[in-house]
Amino acid sequence: MTAPMTAARRRVGFGVCLVTMLLAVLDQNIVSAVTVPIARDLDPVHGIDRIPWLITAFALAATAALPLYGKLCDTLGAKRVFLGAVAVFLVGSALCGAAGSMEWLIAFRALQGIGGGGLMSVTMVVIAQLKDPAKKGAGKGSAVGGLVAGAGMALGPLLGAYLADHADWRWIFYVNLPVGIAVLAVSAVVLDLPAPGARHRVDYLGAALAAAFSTALLLVTEWGGREYAWASPVVLGLIGAAAVLLALFLWRQATAAEPVLPLGLFRVRTVRLAFAVQALSGVAMMGSIVYVMLYLQVARGVEPTAASLFMLPLAFGLTAVGLLTARLDRSPRTTVISGAVCAGVAMGLLALSGTGTDLWAVRGEMLLLGVGFGQLLGQLIVMVQQAVPLRQLGVATTGIRFFQTLGGALGTAFFGTVLARVYAAEGPGGATSGIAGLRGGERADAVAAFTSGVDVVFLCAAGAIVLALLLALRLPKGAGVAEASPGPTPSPIPEAAPQTP
Repeated sequence: MTAPMTAARRRVGFGVCLVTMLLAVLDQNIVSAVTVPIARDLDPVHGIDRIPWLITAFALAATAALPLYGKLCDTLGAKRVFLGAVAVFLVGSALCGAAGSMEWLIAFRALQGIGGGGLMSVTMVVIAQLKDPAKKGAGKGSAVGGLVAGAGMALGPLLGAYLADHADWRWIFYVNLPVGIAVLAVSAVVLDLPAPGARHRVDYLGAALAAAFSTALLLVTEWGGREYAWASPVVLGLIGAAAVLLALFLWRQATAAEPVLPLGLFRVRTVRLAFAVQALSGVAMMGSIVYVMLYLQVARGVEPTAASLFMLPLAFGLTAVGLLTARLDRSPRTTVISGAVCAGVAMGLLALSGTGTDLWAVRGEMLLLGVGFGQLLGQLIVMVQQAVPLRQLGVATTGIRFFQTLGGALGTAFFGTVLARVYAAEGPGGATSGIAGLRGGERADAVAAFTSGVDVVFLCAAGAIVLALLLALRLPKGAGVAEASPGPTPSPIPEAAPQTP
């Protein structure tokens, strides 16, 4: 048993965790703003063609590592895994900054992504273990952490554009080093987390199957309709491989002595509903950020750097609501429902925006969207963490992050298909037209068709949020509310009675 942490050390620990999460999410999104300068510097001839892999390598590696990180936290202890993830992230950052070719940079981005996946998930576990169980509002720390991640997602492209204009692109990686080294040093001294109980085996086969399944699925979303046609042998083969790997993963989780994602978690009503709501929130959030940027640049003619400024109201709403939520005595269930309503209204308003909509109205819609997602992000993690026993805290926390990531990937692919189909039907030339028409002589018709497609995308995202709201209404009342005292340890998930809807 470890000695209780002092309030001062808890505050320092929370600060370190928030800096770590912001560092990870910023790095995941900051590269998108400097891909062209990187490609021109490292490979002027073929670099542009490799840009998608530069972005995808980080996301693939981070997502594939998530299930293993959760189990390692429950087995080795969150502090060890946290320090290891930060160290891997720093090594990857240093190598990325020193890369001499696009091929090596892509490989080093994958290494950085392995560490980044831990920074974005293990940190949530650390926050949960840092909280004071004697305080009712202690669980709010995870909510604020989720909002920092959301703010980093919105601010990443802006910071990347600034560095691209005022410094060498390598500094987007080198800047991680002093911050990360400080995180390592402070964490090693300050963090005093509960040690794991009895030693457990790690289901490496299950983790490998989860990694392979998520990689195949993410490649489908990245390549389908872009690199390859949806009916091409490559995409169909990946879809088939993803289905087989999912079946093998579920079989392994049902038969393994200590699975990386225990299927017993889904017997708990709060957990399974929270996983579904988080996935749908990921669908809508990725759609809003990606396609708002496209709407501004294509339909309204806003320059990329100026368009990134429209993310500031979103980031402000995320952060402000997160800080406010941490101080309000509201149940996570109530907050999730309120957030879904706000996000749904914002998406509906965005769907009504056209080429003549005042840009300040768009900023207001982004602010409302931030208020909505600010109430969603983190609160679902709090609910899941409160619903499971301490020994499954790691797998439950990384599990909900896993569903959010997959939801975002699937949403991006679905929305891309919707936009392409609407534009092909309404754009100049009908079904034979392409997005290239936006730069042709029939630009006005092309922009109108593109705007219609984006409107349909926003309506689909609003539909995802409405579905998330319906599921959130089914969450048990009182779910996620921290107890006034530590109380007895909940019974293990497999022995708990199933909670029916």
